[in-house]
Amino acid sequence: MRIFVYVLIMAGVTYLIRALPFILLRGEIKSVWLRSFFYYVPYAVLGAMTFPAIFFCTGSVVVSAIGCAAAICTAFLGGGLVTAAVVSVAAVLLAGLVM
Repeated sequence: MRIFVYVLIMAGVTYLIRALPFILLRGEIKSVWLRSFFYYVPYAVLGAMTFPAIFFCTGSVVVSAIGCAAAICTAFLGGGLVTAAVVSVAAVLLAGLVM
């Protein structure tokens, strides 16, 4: 029974977090700074959540850094998301086998 109470509380908190911007900001946002802030918030939060996990997912920070570097280099060279993911996984696999 307690689990249902926990789930309901979590659902209520999640709903409030998503509904408050619609309730508080009814009109169009005119501030260029505020609009750009709201535009980049999802990317910043996603990066803050995923980037630290990259270095601790393999058990070796060095192997993870090699995979991260491979993904970044692939992205800068124009590779797409799937290409960068495949290259980084291959780099982690090879680095893990070597080390």
